[in-house]
Amino acid sequence: MTAQQHSASRGGRDDAVHGRLLADDTRHVLHPWADLSTLGKQDPLVITGAEGVEVVDSRGRRYLDAIGGMWCVTVGYGREEIVEAMAAQARAMPYFTPFGDVANEPAIELAAQLAALAPGDLNRVHFTTGGSTAVESAVRVAHLYHAALGRPGRRHVLSRTDAYHGSTYLAASLSGKQADRVRFRYEDTWVHHLESPGHDADDTSVSAAERLAGLMAGMEAAIDRIGAENIACFVAEPVLASGGVLVPPPGYHQATRELCGRHDILYISDEVVTGFGRLGHFFASQDRFGIVPDMITTAKGLTSGYQPLGAVLISDRIAGTLAETADPDKPVFSNGFTYSGHPVACAAALANIELMRREDICGHVRDVGPYFMDRLRELRSSPIVAAVRGDHLMACVECRVPGESGPTPRNMALAHRVDTYCEAGGLLVRPYENLCIMSPPLVVGAAEIDRIAGVMADALARAEADLRSGTAAAG
Repeated sequence: MTAQQHSASRGGRDDAVHGRLLADDTRHVLHPWADLSTLGKQDPLVITGAEGVEVVDSRGRRYLDAIGGMWCVTVGYGREEIVEAMAAQARAMPYFTPFGDVANEPAIELAAQLAALAPGDLNRVHFTTGGSTAVESAVRVAHLYHAALGRPGRRHVLSRTDAYHGSTYLAASLSGKQADRVRFRYEDTWVHHLESPGHDADDTSVSAAERLAGLMAGMEAAIDRIGAENIACFVAEPVLASGGVLVPPPGYHQATRELCGRHDILYISDEVVTGFGRLGHFFASQDRFGIVPDMITTAKGLTSGYQPLGAVLISDRIAGTLAETADPDKPVFSNGFTYSGHPVACAAALANIELMRREDICGHVRDVGPYFMDRLRELRSSPIVAAVRGDHLMACVECRVPGESGPTPRNMALAHRVDTYCEAGGLLVRPYENLCIMSPPLVVGAAEIDRIAGVMADALARAEADLRSGTAAAG
């Protein structure tokens, strides 16, 4: 039996094992973004195997994974090239400290490859443990850079409503998804959220040019209000992913980049989701949107989810300034993590990049991405679909009870029902508020795309029938 077959065959536990897994999860695990009102009463979907673009649960049921794990699994499950690279590195040296002047071979090789893939002069790489720590580190670098130039007052940070940048304290503060802001504490004195930049030409009478003008006027007003001399950086996802797959109007990225450059505000492009092929390029900032940021953050697809790893790509200008102005009494760059540049994780990333190049994964995404969006846009004929939006292999279907808009209780209940029917049909999508979000593995083909669209169409039809009969979306 191959490793792929073994991985896929691990589903189908007997009833006793399945019951124990459910009981232990319910009793002991606190899941990320769990519904606290159901803690200790949840009935989790236990995934025990995976192969290609499918996963298997503990009862042996197979599902097409239309969320790529969580934007992560790009080259598919069960890729022996990555598994063997991880195993070989673990045998040779599983770990050693990355601190100070200590290095390891996979991290060195990966940093060189990331620099070669990145746009412009983003040649310095700081490794982190994931997307949250990458974003947090990038903002700290921005603060350090301005302090090094004698501008310690530049500490304010611009982000956006509906953005998601992570769940560490600062990254969560930068995130602008209101549904995620609960009873935790957030930094609200020097983090500022600009207007959400999404523009769906199919769902508005406002032209793209008018929308862009309004967004830029709002950003300029915010800079004037805060004072450019007080702002360190602007953090922006090229496409707002978890916030609803929101695509800004054409020209938005170039305009915000130009405005930031004019005021010496550092531009941090958060490519944790959009990087590594999701939009058809290793990095979308320049190749898709025509900008060279000062820093890029990456994670998720960097290793195709096979290991946790993140990175900040930093321009030579910033890195050079930090070196030239280092405090002679305290020259240490005091930011990093025990597992920064973990050798096994870096080996996974190197194997992933090699595989992506050999199979031209980015080219494949450019080929099938438009087809994916075209098939999903057919779902707009459903009376309970408010919008379908996205870019290549990241998409969102927004559900609505006719006559309502936004994440109302009835709309969210309706979307949950659509998600439930999708799962029953062997398709996993990501429910969020009244949205069904999709980000399938990048190796998805036309047949799987047809399957996604077909199951989603059936789920929408069933949910609409429930709505008409009065058995759904009661709130």
